[in-house]
Amino acid sequence: MIPQFIRNLNRRERMLGGLVAGVIIMLVNLFLWSWLLGAIQSSRAEVAKRKLIRNEQVIYMREGELWAQREKWLREHQPPFRGASDASALLDQVKQVASKYNVLIENPAIGSGEVNAAYQSLFASIETKSPWPPLVHFLYDVQTPEAFVVFENVNVMIDSSDPAQIRGKFKLARWYAPAGKPK
Repeated sequence: MIPQFIRNLNRRERMLGGLVAGVIIMLVNLFLWSWLLGAIQSSRAEVAKRKLIRNEQVIYMREGELWAQREKWLREHQPPFRGASDASALLDQVKQVASKYNVLIENPAIGSGEVNAAYQSLFASIETKSPWPPLVHFLYDVQTPEAFVVFENVNVMIDSSDPAQIRGKFKLARWYAPAGKPK
């Protein structure tokens, strides 16, 4: 049963119509397969993401007591924020440690930092000049866990005028207990 309009076409027109129909079917097929494969790929990515989240949750549940102890330690030891004077105290502490190791402090600056749910911070920016071993000891002594001091930005290079000296640019921050969190 060939429809009448197809019988009215000559051989060339039927061949051209068949080619056009074949191309349309291929394009629809290509669109459907690309959509299907894209959906499969995004589903696999979602499954991998959920597995990763699940693994993190399992680890957190397994180590829940450890994290509870760490949270308790933070609440007990993280210093409360007392005001802008804490920034100058941070700078004084850094200068004291630097003098202990004969590290020259240049261009000191202080300022207020980030405030979020886990901590609030104040920062001090300094430039240093010293030989390498004293600088390493200085860096080690400044950022002890009990001090809650972190280096947010570090740039260390050899001094061009004296290759035995190391120049450093540092942005240090002290993290204080978040506002409103009781000890």
